[in-house]
Amino acid sequence: METALQTKVEESRSELIQLVSFKLEQEEYGVNVLKVREIIRMPTITRVPNTPHYIEGVINLRGKVIPIISMRKRFCLPEGEISSQTRIMVMDMDGELMGFVVDAVSEVIRISESEIQPPPAVVNSAVEQECLSGVINQTERLLFFLDLEKLISRDERQLFSGMM
Repeated sequence: METALQTKVEESRSELIQLVSFKLEQEEYGVNVLKVREIIRMPTITRVPNTPHYIEGVINLRGKVIPIISMRKRFCLPEGEISSQTRIMVMDMDGELMGFVVDAVSEVIRISESEIQPPPAVVNSAVEQECLSGVINQTERLLFFLDLEKLISRDERQLFSGMM
């Protein structure tokens, strides 16, 4: 039988996680900081023929060829202009590095896992429902927590590794 005190102790032990937040259009998203290897400015991207529409191409990052994915195109958002805020978030996807083009990287946020609420059944977002791990309600904003493994399927990752 749990007491209120035991429940409070368990809640306070709820694991802290850090998210890197980024923007696409007017919406803000977060991914686990442990997945992010680095954040870079937009380099010259080499196009690769016969790839899905959301693949911008590849870049050479210190001798390693990395596929670059447009998050706008992946989420079927209108193409935006590349600005001084546009960044590539280089992420570790099951040991493979992939770059994701985002409008801007905002900040690193430290939250308790208990702050992540399940996504509502109907989300007013361009993101495919299954890619959302949850929603974080911070005072003036909502932040969508993304599951990158569900965003890019294993088959797609194999296709990308074939590009390199």
